[in-house]
Amino acid sequence: MPAHRLPDLPGRLAIPVEHFNAASEEDLERALLSCLRSHRWAGRVADHRPYPDLDSLLAAADEAAYDLGWPDLTEALAAEPLPALPPDTYAAAHTALSAAHAAYEARFGHVFVICLDGVSPSETLDRLLEAIRSRLTNDPEEERTVVADELRRLAKERLVGALRGRGTARSATANPHPADNGKSHLRSRRG
Repeated sequence: MPAHRLPDLPGRLAIPVEHFNAASEEDLERALLSCLRSHRWAGRVADHRPYPDLDSLLAAADEAAYDLGWPDLTEALAAEPLPALPPDTYAAAHTALSAAHAAYEARFGHVFVICLDGVSPSETLDRLLEAIRSRLTNDPEEERTVVADELRRLAKERLVGALRGRGTARSATANPHPADNGKSHLRSRRG
């Protein structure tokens, strides 16, 4: 699926953006930072209000994410929570995941992020370990491009989730984002 398109979900309803357009600056900043912890991104998305519809909002969010430099992405990466797996996951899986994260961070100097939206919980660990191992072969510039794309995908999916009033995009972990007031999100961060 192209990352710039909202997935066609069975029975998908139009999501009104009126409450987004009418939100106070403080509420809007908090909501946007829960999607991507980049003040530059949040400011750019907020500054272009009002949005006529969801597609316009998502296009603006994508454009703002594409325009982020590495310092902005580093800010976002620093806010990603610690890795977690479902409680019934074997200890060996936790050990393998910790080792993979450590190897990734040693190679690239930042946390591993991946959007796992649409991946079933039973496939999460395998998909996560496969992605870390595969991306460890990237050169640093190539990995920065992948990281930027994954953060952009996460931000977009989290934004859709926030507008729907539910949890947000699945990524590599189950710890809440610091700005989310306890909502469950799945992402990856250094340990």
